[in-house]
Amino acid sequence: MLMPTILSDTWTVFSRAMLLSVRQPLWVAIGILQPILYLTLFGPLLERVASVPGFPPGDAWVVFVPGLLVQLGIFGGLFVGFGIIAEWRAGVIDRMMVTPASRVALISGRVLRDVVVLVVQAIILTGCAYFFGLRVPIWAVLIGLVLIAMLGAAFSYISYAVGLMTKSEDAFAPLVNTVALPVLLLSGILLPMSLAPAWLQVLSAINPFKHIVDALRAIFRGEVLSPVVALGLVLAIALIALGAWFGNRVFAAQTK
Repeated sequence: MLMPTILSDTWTVFSRAMLLSVRQPLWVAIGILQPILYLTLFGPLLERVASVPGFPPGDAWVVFVPGLLVQLGIFGGLFVGFGIIAEWRAGVIDRMMVTPASRVALISGRVLRDVVVLVVQAIILTGCAYFFGLRVPIWAVLIGLVLIAMLGAAFSYISYAVGLMTKSEDAFAPLVNTVALPVLLLSGILLPMSLAPAWLQVLSAINPFKHIVDALRAIFRGEVLSPVVALGLVLAIALIALGAWFGNRVFAAQTK
């Protein structure tokens, strides 16, 4: 009976969280605004860079759009912790904690909502990219959405956990920015790391998100059976497993 209870509770928490998002669609729009601005203002500049020696295979859009999707997954997941801090301050979390609802469901339902919102945003971003010149098979886009969903779920779990640990926007915001900046720069999201000097490429190789970006670019090129794709998927699965473990552990600790 444990698994049906967890699934039922997860659906209840998801439904509540999804209803809140539907009532505030502006935040969904704001979340997609930044990557669309990058697509509009930065993408055309990258078309000229595509002819530079060392640029990855594929045209500028096949290289740039996957990076934007990964950025959307990372930032879309990282900032949800602000919401859990607001709910904690309003007493919502404390009231939920005294219910018989599964602690796994309390965080997983919220993460599921974040994944749905993220996938919708990713579809909108990819659709906009088609108007700029992106041309990839639909199956490649679908696989890419699965990869981005896993990445977003991992960061959502971690963000909720850190938000509950800090319980303060003043502490949470600089922590998020400290993590986001090196991840953004060293993953080759905006510019491929193959154009970077050797020492920077070494630092980038340590960054798991760089390999996820490379995997998504390979998928968009149609190289779905490439070892690069396999490595990216393994890292994404490892990240979501780590995030789920960490998030559930922090939520469970709130009742002790």
